[in-house]
Amino acid sequence: MLNFNEIKTGKVIKVNSEPYVIIKTDHHKMGRGGAVLKIKCRNLINGNVLERTYQGAEKAEEAETKTKKANFMYKDKEQAYFMDNESYEQFDLPVEEIGEPAKFLKDGTDVDVLYFEDKPVTISLPIKMEFKVVSAPPGVKGNSAGNVNKQVEIETGALINVPMFIEEGDMIRLNTDTGEYVERVN
Repeated sequence: MLNFNEIKTGKVIKVNSEPYVIIKTDHHKMGRGGAVLKIKCRNLINGNVLERTYQGAEKAEEAETKTKKANFMYKDKEQAYFMDNESYEQFDLPVEEIGEPAKFLKDGTDVDVLYFEDKPVTISLPIKMEFKVVSAPPGVKGNSAGNVNKQVEIETGALINVPMFIEEGDMIRLNTDTGEYVERVN
């Protein structure tokens, strides 16, 4: 059980016997009244967002989770397939449950898999990854003043906004949390 002051962003708690990750906390202390903690958390299985309020003496049940390394093998329209790096067992996760990170999955990528009750529920990608640009429109002459971007397609099929100087065949580094361009790689 997590005490009131241990409920923090990033912790995984159990609500209605399902795992939720805390994405935002807001602590209020009113004059003579007790402290109140409002949290916003996201279900790790279906992605639903929930808001809860805790009073000073309340506790939250911490979800028992573990993280293992796995290797991404391939995906189709509905499922992404992985192999556990220790046991070599293969498993799959619905692309819909993986969410935004699914568009950055490329063959051979090592990911962290979060297990809840011995079932894989979600993945975490490396923060920065390198991708090859497979399609890029040409930069328009005279469009170089200021911070001008264009949209390119990377090897996974995702569309990314990048600076005008990026061309087809370039290797670029992206932040997989935000989906934003970081730099061109030589």
